[in-house]
Amino acid sequence: MQVTQTHETRHGEISALFKATFTASEGAEEGALIGNLAGALLSETPDDDLRVFLAEENGALIGTAIFTRLRFAGDDRTAFLLSPMAVATDHQGTGVGQTLLTAALTTLRTEGIDLAVTYGDPAFYGKVGFLPVNTDTVPAPQPLSQPEGWIAQSLTDAPLRPLQGPATCANALDNPDYW
Repeated sequence: MQVTQTHETRHGEISALFKATFTASEGAEEGALIGNLAGALLSETPDDDLRVFLAEENGALIGTAIFTRLRFAGDDRTAFLLSPMAVATDHQGTGVGQTLLTAALTTLRTEGIDLAVTYGDPAFYGKVGFLPVNTDTVPAPQPLSQPEGWIAQSLTDAPLRPLQGPATCANALDNPDYW
């Protein structure tokens, strides 16, 4: 497996991976929603606010993690939000997701990004260093329907300390349906 960041000519393929993966696990409506979200993030988010990591095997796309800038009005630390992420159904449970995220987080650290945040399964994301946080520590850009899934990690040697909000995210993600 190879992890790359070359996504510019693969937006349709990436959106299709999200649609297929989420359709298989959550149904057609969720698949369409997340496939459209991925497409909007890729086409509408400014390059400086977007990091895309692809897992490939023999040239085939088997996983994608999209990170977009998460800003905090009263804080100058640089944060990126992982959302969405998908691993092709036939590659789930094989370590692709952990390998993809480990490579992505290493790259973000190298870039000098201060923290990574996501909204997902703490058991899965905990394997790569994400820990539960509350909205007093890391303000969310929208009300959270499942606050136990709000997780983050410092990408520096400093421990995660409270961020000063309010928080804003990429326009495509700024929709209560995703939160």
